[in-house]
Amino acid sequence: MKNLIKAAVATLLFAGAAHAEDYTLDGINVLKPMAFETAKNANVGGGYMTIENTTNKAEKLLEVRAEAIPRVELHLSETDENGVARMIKQEGIEIPAGETVMLQPGGLHVMFMELGGDPFELGEALNATLVFENAGEMVVDFKVEARSAADHGGMDHSKMDHSKMGHGDMEKSD
Repeated sequence: MKNLIKAAVATLLFAGAAHAEDYTLDGINVLKPMAFETAKNANVGGGYMTIENTTNKAEKLLEVRAEAIPRVELHLSETDENGVARMIKQEGIEIPAGETVMLQPGGLHVMFMELGGDPFELGEALNATLVFENAGEMVVDFKVEARSAADHGGMDHSKMDHSKMGHGDMEKSD
């Protein structure tokens, strides 16, 4: 009986932890918002998540705001035929009706900028507000996780052209 009770408690705790990373607002589900830890001198960090639109109406993520971060933008990373990656600022991210959009390394992502010597540290949570065109505002926490080579989407930041992004001098954080 004790083992059954322990198993039930463990299941409830696990379920609560799993749901703590997921957010829902008017048919929009945001799953596992996260960011990777950054180097101490990094001036930027990326944010990632999965957005599900369970409605029959298209939605658009208009912006992300974070009180503790001076500048936050939506970006798309693209690699040209020469293998040079560029980040392109997005004026929103479309989430079609009934579709799922993944923000991930090497693709669409949130760019937290002007960190000013305050790196993302393992285990911390970055409080942010996602602003959707129809659903409105959703407050989420981007959980900071450890980075591995596989998590970086194979992107070589040493070849990335940041000159048009206003990042200033960037140092490679990998």
